[in-house]
Amino acid sequence: MPGSRFVTRPVQQDMGYTARSQTLGTSAPLLPPSLIPQKAGERVKTNRRDDLTLARLHRAGELTAIWVPDAGHEAVRDLVRAREAAMEDLREKRQHLQALLLRHGRIYPGLRPWTKVHARWLANLIFPHQTQYLVLHEYRQAIEEAETRLKRLDQHIAQAIPSWSMAPVIAAYQALRGVAFITAVTFVAEIGDIRRFETPRQLMGYLGLVPSERSTGDTVRRGSITKAGNARARWVLIEGAWTYRYPPRVSRPLQVRQEGLSKAVRDIAWKAQLRLCIRYRRLVAAGKRQTLVTTAIAREMAAFLWAIGPRSSTGRPAMRATSGVAKTVASN
Repeated sequence: MPGSRFVTRPVQQDMGYTARSQTLGTSAPLLPPSLIPQKAGERVKTNRRDDLTLARLHRAGELTAIWVPDAGHEAVRDLVRAREAAMEDLREKRQHLQALLLRHGRIYPGLRPWTKVHARWLANLIFPHQTQYLVLHEYRQAIEEAETRLKRLDQHIAQAIPSWSMAPVIAAYQALRGVAFITAVTFVAEIGDIRRFETPRQLMGYLGLVPSERSTGDTVRRGSITKAGNARARWVLIEGAWTYRYPPRVSRPLQVRQEGLSKAVRDIAWKAQLRLCIRYRRLVAAGKRQTLVTTAIAREMAAFLWAIGPRSSTGRPAMRATSGVAKTVASN
């Protein structure tokens, strides 16, 4: 179609695309090849055929453009993912130490491991061979280094967020129970501006929190959640959903997080507590599995986050689906 321009490239290569397009003065949408409809059995590919196919799909509204973060958003997302890698590294090193203790029948009698009391218990362990003391020391040293790395990355994130354009959104999200600082930062870094989702159902579907379905005629078959979209954002919501197993109340940490926020945001957060706590208890009373209950709560948490997003000022125009692009989704 005249005047229409597209860029098709793998989503792994979208780094720097926004900056280059701004330098060249273009605003062509980025189209991942995996989301472009293709005819089965088509074996001839030329530039002319591709141009005609894109033009027809564009006219029919069948093209799906992806959202590409700007340089600042990409930097924060890299920092958040570096923290996730450090957390996984710490968890793995702790598992190594626990496996060593389990092999030798050393079971910690306390309630919570990885505390000062647990550290003193580890220091007083007795093994039959000197080499085993060396192994224990190496594992403990590796854990201490991993903990130091994780704390250092937490500090970097805390220092980077105040100057980020999405800082007001992160502050508003923390009004919700189960959404502390790291959870809010991870969700915003992975999802971006939530206003680009026109309805909360679109956000739920993107997060993969909606049930899969294979229905035909009068037969309705629904299965487990689709797990499509961003797994990191889905994971932090499911982890936060566990907090709704307790009765609704505004704890002291939550009260501190809500200071300075608008009344509209606080009202949505309290409405979410009342609804989700009751829903959690009802689902458990109905005999549903805990994992299924937390997934259902996480799905509704996404809807409340979608409601809070527009009520926080970011200074950015909202990204919406246009007539030429059927739907805008995140890049990964």
